[in-house]
Amino acid sequence: MKVYLVGGAIRDRLLGVSNDDTENDWLVVGSTVDEMISLGYKQVGKDFPVFLDPKEHEEFALARLEKSVRPGYKGFEFNVSSKVTLEEDLSRRDLTINAIAQLDGEGPLIDPFKGQKDLKDGVLRHITEAFSDDPVRVLRVARFAARFSSFGFSVASETIKLMKSMVSSGEVSALTPERVFKELNQALSYETPSQFFNILYLCGAYQKIFPTIDSLINNKFAYLDNLDTKRSIIKFAIWLINENSTNIEILCDSIKCPKKYRQLSLITSKYYSFVCNFYQQSNDKVFDFFQETDAVRRKDRFEDVVMVFDLLGVDISPVIELRDLLANIDTSRFDKGNIAMSISREKKLIIASFLDSTK
Repeated sequence: MKVYLVGGAIRDRLLGVSNDDTENDWLVVGSTVDEMISLGYKQVGKDFPVFLDPKEHEEFALARLEKSVRPGYKGFEFNVSSKVTLEEDLSRRDLTINAIAQLDGEGPLIDPFKGQKDLKDGVLRHITEAFSDDPVRVLRVARFAARFSSFGFSVASETIKLMKSMVSSGEVSALTPERVFKELNQALSYETPSQFFNILYLCGAYQKIFPTIDSLINNKFAYLDNLDTKRSIIKFAIWLINENSTNIEILCDSIKCPKKYRQLSLITSKYYSFVCNFYQQSNDKVFDFFQETDAVRRKDRFEDVVMVFDLLGVDISPVIELRDLLANIDTSRFDKGNIAMSISREKKLIIASFLDSTK
């Protein structure tokens, strides 16, 4: 029985980047389920044996071979025999840069597929044709392109070719909504999420995964890069800023994104042009804007709305100023029986006065 550190932890260490979000991936070669349990490890894997270390609670997986028996990343049969070798396990991984191992996390690196060279050259390259058995790998390659764009990484031409064939064969259509959103959400948290979308578009997966979202293709998605935020929900709304509500609803349904993502995207796309021309709006429309955004009560969401517009270069100072005026209405002087009507009337007076003062 031998234990190896493999995958992302080694990759990130060699690149010299922080791996706070990358868990140690431990691989056990030459053992069995029974032996792992006898040593005190707790089995947690359902599809293949994964165990928790009784002391550090890190995950340890038995070396395995896998065979695709039906479409989708869940359509695999696994061989976890104690005779499966380290190189056999590494060969079924996605990219060469993720197939480097180190015994006990120390000592010489074991690199049968020249992952170190690809790290040095900045190349994302698949290991074998078995890459095409798992459609999630298309998303992962695109996400890695976004994460490591500052290192100048590009996707190998043969890998792009293989990804295109996965799209044309329909393999990408087997992606689950939850996994699409997970990879998308993570990619949006990076400095240059444009690379995620560009790679997907290049291989044809973007058109399959996000079929209703096509109005921004010519922009190359560069507007998503180097924004002064790492929050994925903000970038999600910026990605969809020019989309109509129908397209946004269809997308959010298809990838089962959280409700707050849907709400923020719908509000910001609806009112983007409105806020760009804020001083030209009528009193009633400005009132409706503050009512629908619930600016006073739902302060956190409104701050997100404002942040989206601000990052898009819109002057949001009048919106903030008017929001503050509305938030400071003294309700103690109103008749409690008609307080809602009185507050609405007061808001309309404040809005009218504010807009008149700017003319």
